[in-house]
Amino acid sequence: MNFELTEQQQQIVDQVREFTAKRLAPGVVERDETSEFPLEAFKEFGHMGMYGLCYPQEFGGTGLGYLPYILAVEEVSKVDASFGIGFSVNTSLYGGSIMYSKATDEQKKRFLSPIASGQAIGSFGLTEHSAGSDAAGQKTIAVKDGNDYILNGTKIFNTNGPIADYTVIYALTDPAIGTKSMCAFVVKKGTEGFHVGKLENKMGIRAAQVSEMVLSNVRVSADHMIAKPGEGFKLAMQTLDGGRIGVGAQALGIAEGAFQIAVDYLQEREQFGKPLYKQQYLAFKMAELYADIEKAKLVLYKAACLKEAGKSFTTAAAIAKLTCTDVAMNVTTECVQMLGGNGYMKEYHVERMMRDAKITQIYEGTNEIQKLIISGGLFRSKK
Repeated sequence: MNFELTEQQQQIVDQVREFTAKRLAPGVVERDETSEFPLEAFKEFGHMGMYGLCYPQEFGGTGLGYLPYILAVEEVSKVDASFGIGFSVNTSLYGGSIMYSKATDEQKKRFLSPIASGQAIGSFGLTEHSAGSDAAGQKTIAVKDGNDYILNGTKIFNTNGPIADYTVIYALTDPAIGTKSMCAFVVKKGTEGFHVGKLENKMGIRAAQVSEMVLSNVRVSADHMIAKPGEGFKLAMQTLDGGRIGVGAQALGIAEGAFQIAVDYLQEREQFGKPLYKQQYLAFKMAELYADIEKAKLVLYKAACLKEAGKSFTTAAAIAKLTCTDVAMNVTTECVQMLGGNGYMKEYHVERMMRDAKITQIYEGTNEIQKLIISGGLFRSKK
């Protein structure tokens, strides 16, 4: 095993780091306060080819692999986790829904290429008021009408929804048989009856654009269906497996960003006549946090490499999501404590990072769900 990044992977990290310093770090505190998303920077990042890192050139991507994409999510999330989750949803959830479906190549070129090439933004509509951890509780309905389908329902907690050009909508054609009839469509912004509902006022990732997406007699042609009835649930679960690696990268980036702020602070701040890092308790605590970050990085990169290699990665993705998000919550909480009163102040960033970290333990499958996935895989393998 080689634990060193390739020259190409390192170039991507360096490129993203430079972009983040110039385009995301300035104003990140203000965007948190105003819930304003850096849309122009998001589009610029897409034009750099970052949204297509893990997709083939024939579908608008660069084909460099899943690990480079994960490295990019990690890097931007060190500074702006709201940008990180927008990136992850755009690529992992919207893009994954298209790429891993049984859609035709023509459909993939039509619906994936604009996102992978950075010309458009995507979002993912699965969660509903009655369907969170239990995705089978869907109530959005798709009724066939000639060569079209009529969609009715409301999706919630839809990241990128208000800014998306395309949204994947999961729906049922027959509620009586539930997920056996689940299918998926791509719905374009501006389609009659498809509109943004309630905008969410969030504890963390405040700059991320998250809302309800309401479908009122939305008519879509059958060629917008990317998963036929009965295929949708499997596609959603497969897509979420990849998305969990993205959330793990977001969480790892948050932890690393907060940790570096604490390292710098402990070197600069003096108490009792010496820098804080020379207080053994604080030095040992930082050693523990660093070890946790390094362990999280290993399981995250393993999951990304398994996915990139086309191997089974469901359990590895759950382990990465569980590990990285718990580490992010612990590291950010401890970093607030490390900075004392300053840690509670917005200009030091770590309080924002602590708020951002919390949601990573919840969305794209709560960490309790990750334990179900891990234990299920563990005990199935022992039969």
